[in-house]
Amino acid sequence: MTNKKVVYVGMSADLVHPGHLNIIRTARELGSVIVGLLTDKAIASYKRLPYMTFEQRREIVENLKGVDAVVPQEELDYVPNLEMIKPDYVVHGDDWKEGVQKVTRQRVIDTLQKWGGELIEVPYTPDVSSTKLNNRVRNLGTTPGRRLAMLRRLIDAKPVVRIMEAHNGLTGLIVENTKELLDNGSVVEFDGMWLSSLTCSTSKGKPDIEAVDVTSRIQTLSEIVEVTSKPIIYDADTGGRTEHLAFTIRALERMGVSAAIIEDKVGLKRNSLLGLEVRQDQASIEEFCEKIEIGRRARITDDFMMIARIESLILEKGVEDAMRRAIAYIEAGADGIMIHSRQKTVDEITGFCVQYHKLKKRVPLVAVPSSYNSTYEHELYELGINVVIYANHLLRSAYPAMMKTARSILRHGRSKEIDQYLLSIKELLTIIPEENW
Repeated sequence: MTNKKVVYVGMSADLVHPGHLNIIRTARELGSVIVGLLTDKAIASYKRLPYMTFEQRREIVENLKGVDAVVPQEELDYVPNLEMIKPDYVVHGDDWKEGVQKVTRQRVIDTLQKWGGELIEVPYTPDVSSTKLNNRVRNLGTTPGRRLAMLRRLIDAKPVVRIMEAHNGLTGLIVENTKELLDNGSVVEFDGMWLSSLTCSTSKGKPDIEAVDVTSRIQTLSEIVEVTSKPIIYDADTGGRTEHLAFTIRALERMGVSAAIIEDKVGLKRNSLLGLEVRQDQASIEEFCEKIEIGRRARITDDFMMIARIESLILEKGVEDAMRRAIAYIEAGADGIMIHSRQKTVDEITGFCVQYHKLKKRVPLVAVPSSYNSTYEHELYELGINVVIYANHLLRSAYPAMMKTARSILRHGRSKEIDQYLLSIKELLTIIPEENW
């Protein structure tokens, strides 16, 4: 074995198929095979989080015939592992000459030249694609347990987890399937969905959030769960009665919801989207810590996250009050902290984040850039924000378009934009998987 050449093979191996086996067979003919298995973080840097965890994938690859060793590859870039191992060969499929991995391929070639190594490219296996196989698996749906655990994996793997509001099955499909190709060749998409009491009540024409009860919201959740597979964060508590929280948490966990956000307010809440807002009081620290503990005791698994929403900045109590609450809520067992602000700039959030990251004991931070919506994700990432929730953007954008159409029909007897909307209907049908027809 010691006289053999060293061959490095980088792969994700989420769903192992004949193309993977062909590459390993080729590598085995050249020498001792070391598989650099991409971590969740490495994969999430350029495409969707893998279906299986890193440990599950490693167990499979370690037992493939021809594999002598498996090491983690922490980045999409091969260079750190190559410089450590200095292999004689790197074997890869020839399908990475274009797209997001084109630059990665060139860096492999340049690095191997330093010690005379060689890149061997295996012809792409016809009619076999990991991406297509994964899409087929996801179109079949997911299990509650797998969906539930996905949010923690995303937070560990990605610089910022991007969450978009959904309030029915159609908007859930938009969040599930919308992708955008960036100039650097990478593909970006939303990581999950936010189900807020605000958009749920507004979409039903209800002024009071409390008028839309938990049973009605669970029905909406069920409609979204049926046609999607991405993780869901649920707006679980609006200052209502503490004794209802345990029931809600159990119902959410059974359906595969990944996290519940509860806010430290007391009293009924009105719907600000419909212009019916009243000022709520903030719960005492002790009172809200008790609520966190009740929620934690109610859950079945540790995968389910209890996230505490701090309203100190909204109620103009300042950063110091918000910090006192963050410390207490973390001690009470909160799995995350959501900090919110009504300011048009990110300055208030910045002040909190600077103080927060001085704490020895921290949990993931969540932000909702609704007021300071000119802020970019990378700015929030630099502040140490882990999850960004776009809380009502789809509903807000849909309402003006529907009003415009209704007025056009009343004024002209038809919609001036009829051809455009017919095209949109055709596009709409394309986002519904064939399995749902």
